[in-house]
Amino acid sequence: MNLVTGAVLIVFGTSRETSDFWADCLWLWWERVGRHCAGLKRLRIRLDNGPNCASNRRQWIKRLIDFADRTGLEIHLLHYPPYHSKYNPIERVWGILEQHWNGTLLKDLETAMQWAATMTWDGQRPEVLSLDRRYEKGATVDQREWRLLEALLERSATLPKWDVVIKPKPQAG
Repeated sequence: MNLVTGAVLIVFGTSRETSDFWADCLWLWWERVGRHCAGLKRLRIRLDNGPNCASNRRQWIKRLIDFADRTGLEIHLLHYPPYHSKYNPIERVWGILEQHWNGTLLKDLETAMQWAATMTWDGQRPEVLSLDRRYEKGATVDQREWRLLEALLERSATLPKWDVVIKPKPQAG
């Protein structure tokens, strides 16, 4: 959810929810909005601290570092502590979606996507897409590579698990 415009993109997957799925969703979002974000220097991402997007999830962090380097954006990850996701604005969107489909039998991907496309949030309909890729669990980053990646992160002194900044490599030029 874009907190500035109120626009919502909902991405359904046809495989497993993994760190790679989350990273690919971020890329899909960027492909949709990146051209409209000229001059954007920092992307602030608010997250629950779920297993696929936690700040210690190696594959997730590896993919975010790649995203930062390729886009030139500084990524600021703000993770909500356990049991505090109710403060995350996207959770309100999910609540509206759940009320909207209110017990409907979501028997297949097409039905779920159709229902999601007809909800409204802040007077707007969401863009609803699917990622039809196979995601395997267990993508790993070995300890040596993780130490190198971890050195690229700026963790908050007071909230190192929940407040992380990833700066892109300086662009050659």
